[in-house]
Amino acid sequence: MGGNQTETDQRADRFADDPAFAVHEGGKLSVVPTRSIESIADLALTYTPGVARVSSAIAAEPELARRFTWAPRVVAVVSDGSAVLGLGNIGPAASLPVMEGKACLFAEFGGLSAVPIVLSTNDVDQIVETVVAIAPSFGGINLEDISAPRCFEIEARLRERLDIPVMHDDQHGTAIVVLAALRNAMKVVGRELADLRVVVAGAGAAGVACTKILLEAGVGDIAVADSQGILHAGRADLTPTKQWLVENTNRTGNAGTMVDALRGADVYLGLSGGSVPESAIAAMAPNCIVFSLANPIPEVDPQMAAKYAAVVATGRSDLPNQINNVLAFPGIFRGAIDAGAHSITEEMKLAAAAAIADVVGDEVRADYVVPSPLDRRVAEAVAAAVGACARRQGVTV
Repeated sequence: MGGNQTETDQRADRFADDPAFAVHEGGKLSVVPTRSIESIADLALTYTPGVARVSSAIAAEPELARRFTWAPRVVAVVSDGSAVLGLGNIGPAASLPVMEGKACLFAEFGGLSAVPIVLSTNDVDQIVETVVAIAPSFGGINLEDISAPRCFEIEARLRERLDIPVMHDDQHGTAIVVLAALRNAMKVVGRELADLRVVVAGAGAAGVACTKILLEAGVGDIAVADSQGILHAGRADLTPTKQWLVENTNRTGNAGTMVDALRGADVYLGLSGGSVPESAIAAMAPNCIVFSLANPIPEVDPQMAAKYAAVVATGRSDLPNQINNVLAFPGIFRGAIDAGAHSITEEMKLAAAAAIADVVGDEVRADYVVPSPLDRRVAEAVAAAVGACARRQGVTV
């Protein structure tokens, strides 16, 4: 037994000097009751027999659940652990600290409780049916770190099946903040979105969502590249999602590499990892914009990019213009839930992007095109804009 205890101590010591492990030890969440039980009367009201009257009322009038349960104010953070941060398919158990962290961000910035749900399956049907089955306990579903292309189908099917907000944050959170930053970058360079030629490096979840929202916002021309080069009509073996991109982007029919497409381009949007040579950035248009979002190592070295670009953004917290999803998802879910929205529409996402950009306001400059992730004004502004948009569209219950 002594040997086993020594082994345990040695394992514990491996983490003693790393502050990250101290923060995560024992998990980062707990469930705290909103009512205390200090008497028999408290017990009788909190549980039986009092609770039976509440349950009976909800059974007769299901809409009362919005008032008398926690469900409308709680978001499920759902993952299968297949595309976690930059770590890849690490599985549900290893993804749980990330999902707990996401729940902390919901509470801190959106004032919403959130429960991490990690699933031990990568099967699309099983994931969809599981989420549908647990949905009555929640007011929204935040899909997280699910690999493409499965994430597209899972989100689409859940949106069809459920009458509560559903959003895959890796897609839409990133896209919303990118659009907000690009709107303000346009103010810095004195351009319009319609004038831009954008190259998107990466056709995964974030790349597809960014392309779609930029098209919705009126960006002039976009070329999307995957590991095989620019997506174009001559490519074989395209997934349905990539086929959609072929049909809606690359107006000039560029069939070359991503580096070829950057020649004369106005914007580089990196969502794929890897590295981009300096010669490719140097060949971009004057006053170009570089959003290099791979984390922790951007595809384009930020110092190098600054030699050629008017505005540079990354996903890193130690550099200016951090593109961070926390600017979007807490306020989006808060606004949608407060308004009683049964879905998150494209218009609501555009409203969120505009609200994020507007927080910067007249202070916009090359190193400040997007607010700090710690700016407490952001979630309130996004929630207000999203809620107002939902009510205008009539997508509320």
